[in-house]
Amino acid sequence: MKSYVVACLISLFLSVLVTPLVRRFALRVGAVSTPGGRHVHGRAIPRLGGIGLAFAWAVPVVALAMRDPMMARALNGRWLQIMTVVGGGAAICTVGALDDVRGLRSQYKLAAQVMVACFAFVCGFQIQAIQLPLFGTLQMGAFALPVTVVWIVGVTNAVNLIDGLDGLAAGVTFFAAFTSFVIASISGSVFVALTMAALMGALIGFLFFNFNPARIFMGDSGSYFLGFVLATTALASGGLQQKAATAVSLLVPVLALGVPIFDTLFSMFRRLVERRPIFSADRGHVHHRLLDLGLTHRRAVIFLYGISSLLAAGAIAVSLGRSWHVGLALLSVSLVFVGFVRFLGYFEYLHFRKRQRARLRDPFTENLRRVIPRLIVSLSKESGEAGALNVLGRLTTETTISCVEVLAPGEAAGQPSRCWSAVGADCAMRDLVEMVFPIGPESNAIASLRFRWSCDMEDPAPQVDVLLQILVDELYGVLLAFGSNLLPVQERTETEMTVARVALPG
Repeated sequence: MKSYVVACLISLFLSVLVTPLVRRFALRVGAVSTPGGRHVHGRAIPRLGGIGLAFAWAVPVVALAMRDPMMARALNGRWLQIMTVVGGGAAICTVGALDDVRGLRSQYKLAAQVMVACFAFVCGFQIQAIQLPLFGTLQMGAFALPVTVVWIVGVTNAVNLIDGLDGLAAGVTFFAAFTSFVIASISGSVFVALTMAALMGALIGFLFFNFNPARIFMGDSGSYFLGFVLATTALASGGLQQKAATAVSLLVPVLALGVPIFDTLFSMFRRLVERRPIFSADRGHVHHRLLDLGLTHRRAVIFLYGISSLLAAGAIAVSLGRSWHVGLALLSVSLVFVGFVRFLGYFEYLHFRKRQRARLRDPFTENLRRVIPRLIVSLSKESGEAGALNVLGRLTTETTISCVEVLAPGEAAGQPSRCWSAVGADCAMRDLVEMVFPIGPESNAIASLRFRWSCDMEDPAPQVDVLLQILVDELYGVLLAFGSNLLPVQERTETEMTVARVALPG
């Protein structure tokens, strides 16, 4: 136990010492999270905190495993596991750091996660079989690799998705690490107890800088690292110590990570129901819902800490209790989840009505109502296509719309032929709300207008759709009179014939 305390204190000290240095480095390289969109913070905050976390965790783990005689004896023959977790954690942290600094496409990040998970599988972190009550042992066989990869990648992304409020991911993973530490200490798993003790110290030190108001975020580098370490050590404490992991041994890490796993599954289900890509970003996560219900930033985080602590207690009871204790623990955990879901669901209707009323009085919508009539009047006074289009460009100066783009025929897919943007706006940001309207009847339109802006709501008010559609329809009428190339040839021809008939004498 003394070695575990030392590991925790060393990692805590290193985390407090290194995190400010990482913060300065993140500011220097531009790894900064900007406010707006689905982000709830109100100022630019540096990322890359995961680098400090990984360093503060790895140093005591490797040092004690090499220098502490008792640890060296207890870990005899487990160096492959230690180096796998340290090396895999460093690799996945590097992938996250690259995403924090430069931004990586989701398919590249997923491919890297799968590769690291396969590396862990080759090094012995495997789910080869599961013992199910009443059914006996279920051998994975050829499915051992995909099942293991899904577990590691799934937990890694679950921790990443829950990282939406100051201190939330660090606190939730602390409770998961504490659960694994308690179980490993009682069961005699020195490797898992050592890694979890060091992880708890690193997280406590990081929370000094990450709890609300945060001075640094862990970023993808931190969430990926934490998810990988928790996923692999869960296999070390269960499947690696016996030929077949029991259903209870696999249930323990699921319960300990109940909040991020529940949030991930709920988000995927919600997006499937809404017919959206399951990996698309939005403001529908559990922490966003708590904020929308009126909880403050800190209270939402503390509430989820409470849920995590109850799940941690249930996981420990499931792992160490007798059969009736297991049943009671499962019942308690189920009641917590049911109460949690009902709590969010009960207020969903009130939240919906509140959001509808807020939309009617949304400042963005009200500003559009004032600006668009003036733009329609300006359109009627224009005598050419270029001037008419420039009128729409005024939306970027008179409203908070970031970009107005003309998508014309003959251009590359998704590339605008003309673009107006607000000062300092980045039209390539992934968090911008986007609306596209065809110029003219949708059945034969060959060009369209795309509007992009930052919005704190999940989707814009329906009045915004109507107002922008009216403006685009007015533009269509003006362009029709000019015989614009943005309209189909047939419509331009009909307009020219009409003008010719009107010009004929008699």
